[in-house]
Amino acid sequence: MTAFTGKAREHRHRALLAIIICALMTAALTACSPTAASSVPPAASATPTAAGVESPSAPAPTDEPGQIVGTVVRFTSDRTSVDVTVGEDSPGVRDFLSLLPAELRFEEFASREKISYLPRELVYDGSPGSDPEDGDLIYFTSWGNLGFYYNADGIGFSDATLHIGTYVATEEQLSLLEGGPVTVEVAD
Repeated sequence: MTAFTGKAREHRHRALLAIIICALMTAALTACSPTAASSVPPAASATPTAAGVESPSAPAPTDEPGQIVGTVVRFTSDRTSVDVTVGEDSPGVRDFLSLLPAELRFEEFASREKISYLPRELVYDGSPGSDPEDGDLIYFTSWGNLGFYYNADGIGFSDATLHIGTYVATEEQLSLLEGGPVTVEVAD
């Protein structure tokens, strides 16, 4: 058996430690890889609701991919109604639809948008960010709110701004959503 000097023993221990760390990192990355995460279809995953009961995280008008696009969501107060046409199929949009029907309250924010906070934050991992424009309904992940943009001048792309859909309404019409309860539901 070969005797190791102090430096050789230290070098051998560092090399062994490096191999162990690399093996652990590889195992961790493999467990977190998109392939491992995507082995459960989105419609089969579940999200706890405020009542503690699990509900599907992505119920949709149909279970087929791409069938979310074009869904109309109606926001109705006692004074007006605004329809939003869903513009893309993403985990965040699917989770938003899973909350409906819902009752929200809207308020003015920064002379740019009408916002409301959802009953819980959306599950949005894998949803793309966006560059909002006037006429967009967005979900802002940092605060957990919806926003009807009517003045998006100077607002640029952000990973925290998820595009839900588009609407056609004036700022005055959006103002009629403020104050009272607003029913949000998929339009027939």
